[in-house]
Amino acid sequence: MVKAKVPKRPTRDEFVLEEIGNQLVEAQQEQSEVVLTVWGHEETTRGLIVKMDPRTGKVHVENHGETVKVPFMDIMSVNYPRD
Repeated sequence: MVKAKVPKRPTRDEFVLEEIGNQLVEAQQEQSEVVLTVWGHEETTRGLIVKMDPRTGKVHVENHGETVKVPFMDIMSVNYPRD
């Protein structure tokens, strides 16, 4: 049986990962809404960061009462909404 070829997540160096981590911590502390570009997702994830779980490596983003758990390593960029 042949497995389907799945594109690999792009690798990023430690400085890029550290910068993303810093942006997430700052957004959580200031309770700022963020827009996350997540690898493998066609649409962005938007909301407030309510928790960052170091045990699972997931960032919990809440929007309109719904919580989405995004793996930290899948976050490609952190932006702030312009509206």
